[in-house]
Amino acid sequence: MQNAVRAIALSLGLIAGFAQAQLNYRIPDFPEAASGYQAKPGWRLAQRGVAAANPLASDAGYQVLQAGGTAVDAAIAVQMVLSLVEPQSSGIGGGAFLLHHDEDVLQVFDGRETAPALASERLFMRDDKPMDFQAAVVGGRSVGVPGLLRMLAKAHQQHGALPWAQLFEPAITLAEQGFPISPRLHALLSADTTLQRDPQAAAYFFQSDGKPWPVGHHLQNPALAGIFKRIAQEGIDAFYSGEIAQAMVDKVQQHPDNPGLLSLQDLQNYDSLVRDALCFSHASTFSSTNQVQVCGVGPPSSGLITMGQIVGMLATDSNNQLPPSAWPERNTVIPPTAWLHNYNEAARLAFADRAQFIADPAFVSPPAQDWDALLDPSYLQSRASQISDRRLPQVRAGNPGSQLQGFAPMPDQTEYGTSHISIVDGLGNALAMTTTIESGFGARIMVGIDNLPGGFLLNNQLTDFSFVPQDEFGRPIANRVQGGKRPRSSMSPTLVFSQREGQERGELLASLGSPGGAMIIHFTAQTLWAMLHWELNAQQAINLPHSGVTGANSALLLEAGLFPFATLSNLHVLGHTVKEMDMPSGLQALQRLGPDWFGAADPRREGVVAGD
Repeated sequence: MQNAVRAIALSLGLIAGFAQAQLNYRIPDFPEAASGYQAKPGWRLAQRGVAAANPLASDAGYQVLQAGGTAVDAAIAVQMVLSLVEPQSSGIGGGAFLLHHDEDVLQVFDGRETAPALASERLFMRDDKPMDFQAAVVGGRSVGVPGLLRMLAKAHQQHGALPWAQLFEPAITLAEQGFPISPRLHALLSADTTLQRDPQAAAYFFQSDGKPWPVGHHLQNPALAGIFKRIAQEGIDAFYSGEIAQAMVDKVQQHPDNPGLLSLQDLQNYDSLVRDALCFSHASTFSSTNQVQVCGVGPPSSGLITMGQIVGMLATDSNNQLPPSAWPERNTVIPPTAWLHNYNEAARLAFADRAQFIADPAFVSPPAQDWDALLDPSYLQSRASQISDRRLPQVRAGNPGSQLQGFAPMPDQTEYGTSHISIVDGLGNALAMTTTIESGFGARIMVGIDNLPGGFLLNNQLTDFSFVPQDEFGRPIANRVQGGKRPRSSMSPTLVFSQREGQERGELLASLGSPGGAMIIHFTAQTLWAMLHWELNAQQAINLPHSGVTGANSALLLEAGLFPFATLSNLHVLGHTVKEMDMPSGLQALQRLGPDWFGAADPRREGVVAGD
């Protein structure tokens, strides 16, 4: 109720310090930040801010806040700009989870894609064998029903203040006038070997010689500008039916190599959902009460549960509180070897539960009939008791209920992609939103209208399902493909609150999240741990080197070049198979520091924080 009153007041220009509810978008003067590692300073904010993966997107959201918009208003503007300038990661052809908090309510808006109604559990099987992952990704087969726009429209209906159409103005202006190709977009276009198979995408992203447009080239997208104008003026029905919908269906069903099942009926029947957030309590010096409540998205996302299990198991051993140590040769700090071992052993146990239990709750019941059973402190204590000073040779799922589970564990499988947005608006609203088309450039299918250059890319989210529907004993896998089902996700949009005994939630302390496929869980959990236990600010926590596992029995992955040889050697002695790799995490965070806010962006990508 308070939020509705606030929205009315905003529209009438009645709240001091905010302009009349009118957005007059201006393209900012600054260029894109460079790709690769770029040190970020952290940003001091008095009342409001936007952390997003591209400077143009952050600026668009901030201009919306300056015009009197809410956090949801700003998120819509940010997302539309990201659809244009960061098309490899998210867009209107994909989906998202939005975790929103105002003074009254904490909600999850679920815009996760769904499988077409005609999809079967053998969608990715050929001759009784699972398809090669990349062969499955490219083409119509992998395309789920896009959920992003319907989710944003529902969130705007409840929490928006500015008119829907105004929120598309920044993206329309940039699409018409052009935006500079960023180093990251150029690098990813240069590395991709399949995008040019789509004629629409090839004509838009690449020059006549087959090379991508150079860094700094001003790229216009008239097709997307036209699509945005229709959605702005006519609402989301312009996307889920009519010419745009038919164009999506045609591109999917008529793909020359790998056609899919998306239909007009699937698009028209799609609905976003509003869910309760899932939360767990955690002891921490981050809060004046020494207790915080960490909230996020439950199934079909595995993010909050898996993070909660990992940090819950770590918290059972006081030795895990030991802070990072200095590495003078690199002028940085690194987590202790014992912590890396314990963290990743806890992660293996948590990922075993993830593979066994977590899937779309409309299709799968939780163990013990309650997802909180996986976060129960006594259950996590029993799981943590398995961790020793050597790598466990084999890890299996636990059983938090009294009954044996009938599902088989899902085999390890590749996950990619996404982008993250964190916003506080100075009006009592805050959000964390993780948004995705899955793999870089999604299914490599671009949809346009009116024979204009450009358009938007479709997702390949169906490859987040298990390719194999059952194990060798015939036991079904919880996250197998089924018509109308939402694939399991790793997205982990997170809000952190102070907590007092007998109180559900106190003051909002932080908003954070990351892209990165299954590694999202580690990027977010490790940043969270560093803030909650090592007393690092959000920027310092984001800067720490990453580690993680992508399955219960997978190798231990370390961020390349950011750990000394001694750490690698010690982990090997403890029984780990260690592999180094690049980990361009793309974390964004906003953190309360006293009465003010502090914003942080990942130095591994192009994101910045805009605010005041």
